[in-house]
Amino acid sequence: MKTSITVGIVGYGAYIPINRLRAEEVSRVWGGAGEPIEEKSVISMDEDAVTIAVECARSAVKRARIDPSEIGAVYVGTESKPYAVKPCGTIVAEAIGATPNVTAADYEFACKAGTEAFQTCVGLVSSGMMKYAMAIGADTAQGRPADALEYTAACGGAAYIFGREGTLADLEGSYSYVTDTPDFWRRGREMYPRHGSRFTGEPAYFSHIIGAAKGLMGELGTEPEDYTHAVFHQPNTKFPINVARALGFGMDSIKPGLVVPFVGNTYAGSSPLGLAATLDVAEPGDRILMVSYGSGAGSDAFSFKVKDAIENDRRLEPAVQQLITRKRYIDYTTYTKLRGKIQK
Repeated sequence: MKTSITVGIVGYGAYIPINRLRAEEVSRVWGGAGEPIEEKSVISMDEDAVTIAVECARSAVKRARIDPSEIGAVYVGTESKPYAVKPCGTIVAEAIGATPNVTAADYEFACKAGTEAFQTCVGLVSSGMMKYAMAIGADTAQGRPADALEYTAACGGAAYIFGREGTLADLEGSYSYVTDTPDFWRRGREMYPRHGSRFTGEPAYFSHIIGAAKGLMGELGTEPEDYTHAVFHQPNTKFPINVARALGFGMDSIKPGLVVPFVGNTYAGSSPLGLAATLDVAEPGDRILMVSYGSGAGSDAFSFKVKDAIENDRRLEPAVQQLITRKRYIDYTTYTKLRGKIQK
């Protein structure tokens, strides 16, 4: 899918909570070798998906250097809403000063809820209906005790403002690939999601990311070697590397943006955070491939071309690497309390 009018990212922002839970601490409680990661991010008592989204949104507005009242849409993609009935989007819009002349809503599509919002924002801006539109992917950890997600399901997110002028990176095209593949789900009133086990890898993650990436490159006439950076959804440390190899991004061509320093699978925030980390180090002229994945199942692929303006916003807001470095360790007992794993 291509727009008739050039649309791009005019501002972006990221947020990762300061708390960290070491993988060895999870192994100490539940036994086993754990996962090949060191730690994951965890929210504090006064944080949730909305506060993460607000922090991201504020940073994006600062980077964009725009009047937030000009933002015509605020869409929050998440699968860990603090309210069953009350939108996150309205809270974020109010917090950044975008209300009342704004449309706001929450998006759901598992871990690609944030990039689903990208598509809508791009369409609204390219149509001329609004000057700027904001899409956010933000989530908090959801993992059953002793499950593999205890090691990788983390907290964080990123926000993007799309516009037609003053862009940091222009969108060259996007492509979505969706099927009904039941690899991961959570019914109403269930506290934790469930795995479809054998469906998780090949028929789910790999098939959809590869399908979306190949579809996009086919439409644009690009090849893996045309991209300086590639960002893929990170449910664990192995899948992004393996899907990169499968697509033809050999290890020799892998750039810093492909595997961002891993703080866990931040669900709807995973791909947006990866893109933010890549923009932090990208140079003018670089081309970025970003492919999300959401269980259920689907992928959104995007191709961005970095502009000269990227050089002007480097020190306006903390880089993703700085947010990763800023940390405070907690034990499993504190983690259990903060995530409400013991119900009264």
